[in-house]
Parts: sequence; C-alpha cells; structure tokens
Amino acid sequence: MVHSYRYHQLKKGDRQHVEEEEVLLSSLMCAASSGYFNRTRPKLFTLVILSLLSCCLILSPPLFCSSSTSSLSYSFDVESDGVATNVNAKAYLCSSISNGTICCDRSSMRSDVCVMKGDVRTHSASSSIFLFTSRNNNSVMNKVSSLVDKDEELHHEKIKPYTRKWETSVMDSIDELGLIAKTENSRINHHCDVMHDVPAVFFSTGGYTGNVYHEFNDGILPLYITSQHFKKKVVFVILDYHNWWIMKYGNILSLLSDYPAIDFSGDKKTHCFPEAIAGLRIHDELTVDPSLMQENKSIIDFRNFLDRAYWPRIKSMIKGEERGAQKKLELKAHSSKKNLKQVHEATLKKPKLVILSRNGSRAITNENLLVKMAEEIGFRVEVMRPEPTTELARIYRALNSSEVMIGVHGAAMTHFLFMKPGSVFIQVIPLGTEWAADAYYGEPARKLGLKYIGYQILPRESSLYDKYDKNDPVLRDPRSVSDKGWQYTKSIYLDNQNVRLNLGRFQRRLLRAYRYSIAKVNSRYHLQSQ
Repeated sequence: MVHSYRYHQLKKGDRQHVEEEEVLLSSLMCAASSGYFNRTRPKLFTLVILSLLSCCLILSPPLFCSSSTSSLSYSFDVESDGVATNVNAKAYLCSSISNGTICCDRSSMRSDVCVMKGDVRTHSASSSIFLFTSRNNNSVMNKVSSLVDKDEELHHEKIKPYTRKWETSVMDSIDELGLIAKTENSRINHHCDVMHDVPAVFFSTGGYTGNVYHEFNDGILPLYITSQHFKKKVVFVILDYHNWWIMKYGNILSLLSDYPAIDFSGDKKTHCFPEAIAGLRIHDELTVDPSLMQENKSIIDFRNFLDRAYWPRIKSMIKGEERGAQKKLELKAHSSKKNLKQVHEATLKKPKLVILSRNGSRAITNENLLVKMAEEIGFRVEVMRPEPTTELARIYRALNSSEVMIGVHGAAMTHFLFMKPGSVFIQVIPLGTEWAADAYYGEPARKLGLKYIGYQILPRESSLYDKYDKNDPVLRDPRSVSDKGWQYTKSIYLDNQNVRLNLGRFQRRLLRAYRYSIAKVNSRYHLQSQ
C-alpha cells in the first residue's frame, strides 16, 4: 500500500498543472493513417501505393473510413483522467468493435485497455498477440496487402497491462505486449495449438503484487470490473505469472472464469481466441463506480461476490470444527453439555471485535491493555495477525462475522472489504498518514456502507514523541514533512513509528461502537427468537 502515496501527492499538487495542460482527445484513425502504424521497410512501389491510399483516406473519409473499412484497425488516444463527455459512461471506448479490429482506450491516467476482435492468436516468444484480418472485413486494405510481403504488419499497438500507468518506476518492471494486425496470409506460420471459443483477458500480476492492498486495488477489483460481465465465459492470460497468486486467489478466479488461467510466458503453445482484452479497467481506490458498470453494479456487489467466493470454503471449515467439537462434547456429561450451550449462546450475544495486529512498524504497543478494555466494555475480542500466507477465507470468515474491526493504517486495512455493510471500522491513524488513511481506506469504507471512525493519534501517542524535539515539524507539522517527498513519509512515519494509545481517549470511540453494535446484535436475536 505504501507505494500508493505517490499518485495522490501528484493528484493534490503537480497533477493540477498537468490537468490544465491536458486536452481531451478522441480520434478515430483508420489503419493507414494511425500514429501507431508500424511496418518494415517497403519497396518503392508499395510506398507509393500506401502514400496514395493515405491521401485518399484523408481527403475522402466518407469513402474510405466508413464503418466497414475503419473496422480493420483504429485506436483512441485520449489523454484524460475521465470518460469523454460524448460517450455513454457505461459504454467504454472500444467496448463495441467490429471483427478485424484493434482498438485502444488510453483515456485513463491509471491504465490503458486494448481490445482485439477476430482471429486472435498468441505468440509468447515475441511477447505478442496477433490479429489476422479477413478479406471480407476490409477490401481496400486487402488490395494493398496483396501488394506487400505476406508477413507485413498492418497495425501495431503496445501496452503494459497493469493499472499503475502513471507510476513510471513500477511500470518499467512490467512486461510489454505487442498487439499486431497482419494479413490473413501470414497466419499460416502461426497455426493454433489450442482453440478457445470464449474471449481472453490479458493482465499482469507483477508490479506491487505481494502487498494485499495492491493485490486488490490494482488486480482483483479491476479484474472483476473488466471481466464479470462475461459470466465466467472468459480465459485469463497472465503476464508475470505466480503460482502462489493463483493459489491465494483461486476462490475468486474460479467464480470469474470457468477455465484455468494461462501463464503467457511459460505456455509456449499458440492459443487462439475470438476476442482479447489487454489491460484492466480501474475506477478508484478499492471501489466500483456504478455509473461505469453495466446493471449499476457497485462495491457492495463486489463484496457479495466475495461472499459467494469464500463461503464454500468457510462451510467446510465450520463442518470440520463442528465434528471436533462434537467429539469433545460426547466426553462430557449431559449437564455439562447444557452448561456449555448456555455459555456459547451468551458469548454469541456479545458483539464481536476483531483487532488486526501488526508486528514491526505501526504496532500498538499497549495492545494487551486495549484487548482488556474492550472485553470489559462487553466485546468478545479476536486478535488476528494476518501473514502473507494466511488463507484469505479464514480472514474473511473472522471479519464477516464481526461487528467492529480495529487496525492501524496500513495494507491490512484492505480487509475492510470483508466486513458486512453496517459494521464499524475504526482506523488508527499515525502521524503523517492522515490524508492517505482517508483516501485509501476511509472513503472506500464509507462507499461500502461501513460506519467509519478515523482515530487520529496525538503526538504523545506516537513513538516519535520520544525521538524528536516537541517543536520539531515531524511532530508539530507532519504535512510539511510529507510534502518534501515520498521517502520522508516512508522513512519517518511508515517505517519507524509505533502507537501507544491513550486508552481514555480511545475508549470514547470504542463505547460509541459498542452501543451501536449491541443494538444490532439484540435486534438480530430478537428477530431470530420470533
């Protein structure tokens, strides 16, 4: 998550200047005049023919750039962080194209998305996807292509299918895909090893994958946004493929696709598809924008989707635990069984509080006292320490059954997505993280329907209070320190700060959460008893 600060610092400052200079462009370009047109050195005669054709295309667009001819290859090159005003918000650029077409939507500051439709074939050796055009699609271009070499490129796009387009440092590590349109004559050298009758979605699990915030924000949510409308009839082709990622998110992937994911670099076979989407669409931090989705799907729909994904595994966990508990009960007397049942029912009537505990930086150093105070207030408390190897279904089960979650600002706060709408999320906000805490977790949590409480610590509650002079800007004016750059924020506030809660001050928030939660629990049990 920590890497995310850079984009939003740009949004607050430098990006204002960028936006003033950017002009919204939306141009439909036929293949011969495309800015991405790429070909080998042609013969003189071929060059003359293509030059004449280009002039005709420019001078007579109604004749040559009709819907039938422009379907060969075109691209939208829009450098804006929003949807073009003359485009239906629910109909993305390139969402509806003709066979034999490559179309790229470069309108978002966060990601590019390209669509290829027709005879699409993979070629992992050259990190390319080929589109072989049919003569029936474009008679003009096929007349030209018959005069040039058989393996001539008609159109060439490039894309890095990762959702942090604005962040050069990480995008430099992402593999690039070539999207190349060729004549049908050249497909003889690229026969299909595997035929698919459903579309493919190409994306990368490189970059910041390994950090749960980025795995959801940059990967899982955009994958849901891009592919859920296919109703599982889609194949995922992954660049920077990781077996551990497939295992970690297998429950989710199996609910988005009926087919096994393909390792683009590792699988040398030629896979053929009727359509391919390269890149993922992303809306905002950890959310789904209903205005950009078919059927107005929202982040609550995504949360319900997670529920369907994880419940089969959770049910198997519960059954296993029940079998173990039953064996223990059989060893007890009947009266003991009755007492245990009464204790169990009394426990369940207490609202559940989950504390997501941290080791290392940004840990709550008096966490044991926090647990004791919460129990005295009336909560049943569960302390979780999620590790990268912790099964997500276990975390989901714990938070899905909780009324309140407490955690210190950091990537683990992403798990608020596992809470039911109407639950309480208390985020402890260390010095220097105020803006990011709300932008990355507070506002998205509110969109999910959670009761969000941001607990901004005071300088005395920070371990930095013992390291710096009381008038030092680190304590007195954290924003001025963060404005110096990402490295200052990371080295001072993220990597070298712990929290010792003022329990008297924090108790007021906890009491408010308890009163709200106990009312919910009592209402639930009242309904169940009727």
